[in-house]
Amino acid sequence: MIDPADLEHCKASIRTGSYSFHAASRLLPGRVRDPALALYAFCRLTDDAVDLTHEKTEAVLMLGERLDAIYRGQPRNTPTDRAFAAVVEDFEMPRTLPEALLEGMAWDAMEKRYHTLSDVYAYSARVAAAVGVMMTVLMRVRCPHALARACDLGVAMQLTNIARDVGEDARARRIYLPLDWLDQAGIDIEAFFDNPRPTREIRKLTRRLIADANRLYFRSEPGVAALPFACRPGIFAARNIYGGIGREVARRHYDSINTRAYTTKGQKIGWLIQSTLETLVVSVMPRSAVLYGKPLPECAYLVEAAAERLPSDNPWGEGRAGELIAVLAQLEAKRRQAQPVAALVEERKRAI
Repeated sequence: MIDPADLEHCKASIRTGSYSFHAASRLLPGRVRDPALALYAFCRLTDDAVDLTHEKTEAVLMLGERLDAIYRGQPRNTPTDRAFAAVVEDFEMPRTLPEALLEGMAWDAMEKRYHTLSDVYAYSARVAAAVGVMMTVLMRVRCPHALARACDLGVAMQLTNIARDVGEDARARRIYLPLDWLDQAGIDIEAFFDNPRPTREIRKLTRRLIADANRLYFRSEPGVAALPFACRPGIFAARNIYGGIGREVARRHYDSINTRAYTTKGQKIGWLIQSTLETLVVSVMPRSAVLYGKPLPECAYLVEAAAERLPSDNPWGEGRAGELIAVLAQLEAKRRQAQPVAALVEERKRAI
């Protein structure tokens, strides 16, 4: 159990360091919100340790030592470490998940660049989808389908962050857009770093990334219905707030260099209300087949680490229902294959 004083420290760090999560967390039940605040405080510590220091390599190595101490049951004597250690113990948090986050931070320390969209997904899996899976574990949900959709949401949110921060990253001589996209658009990275401008080509790439994020937002939504009822408004809120950031980027004609998209307090309140209404709607709607889609390949190892069971390999569905659908599909294929032959036989009969 998290010490109340440690929890208060975590709340304070989130209140000033992550406005979007702090707003969304207000809709979570206390049994999830409190460990989630401890989780996000540790994630924020990890992120800041790399972003806000010049000694990035040493920071990542030190975080690795702190994580190792937490999993040995001997956390460093700080509120954040003690609180996260309590979460790890209470929820049996798979070590693969925070280690994935740490790996993403290591990639940042290495100033790694990503050649394809799949590579960007792999990075997003570590720094965002891993957090989504950890949040799902905090809700006591280990269904592989819900975890896969949590990964979709995490990756979508990270793509939104990347699209929003193109200018800020360029001024720091960082790039998270797929390099093959820049090559196809004829953009020289070093020249772009020297003079970041919202050219037509850069805005098209930003728009393309937002479009992909939107696709993943929609794919993630059926997973919310697989969560406990009381948890759904908070997750819908996170989805709506980050989706709103993407819409703000679009409203600025995908210029995230001269301005940085942000959302207002009034907008956040509106999305919190919308999220409550969406929770009521999905509670009476039939479950979407999209829920059962396979996880993104780049996120599959996160799902496998946290799932109580592995998803079925049967593309038609799980259990007896999936087997029946597969058999009926085979019969239908056989019938259609036989139809031309039957028609040919009938034609010959008429000819005789």
